[in-house]
Amino acid sequence: QVQLVESGGGLVQAGGSLRLSCAASGRAFRSYGMGWFRQAPGKGREFVAAISWSGGTTYYADSVKGRFTISRDNAKNTVYLQMNSLKPEDTADYYCARSSTSWSTEPYEYDYWGQGTQVTVSS
Repeated sequence: QVQLVESGGGLVQAGGSLRLSCAASGRAFRSYGMGWFRQAPGKGREFVAAISWSGGTTYYADSVKGRFTISRDNAKNTVYLQMNSLKPEDTADYYCARSSTSWSTEPYEYDYWGQGTQVTVSS
């Protein structure tokens, strides 16, 4: 059984920063790609960033490229999302997920999901 627990969300002013963490339990964390998604009120789940099992490959949605950085520490079974220059449109619940492939932008290719952490960016 795999459990993913996100933390680090909160309220921040536009232009500020937050660092989200996702702690994974269970075996073989380092063998899987991981991703971050977000869902704003009344909207569908949106891909944010993904990272390969080794951390050697990362991919970002155009809307966050240059502002967000995904990373992972396989020794700690943790994946991170550093969010800088936050905008009000970044307000959403943020979810980490484990990919069933090397990495993907598609939610259906992720088999385990965390419960989410809320990020609110005020203008």
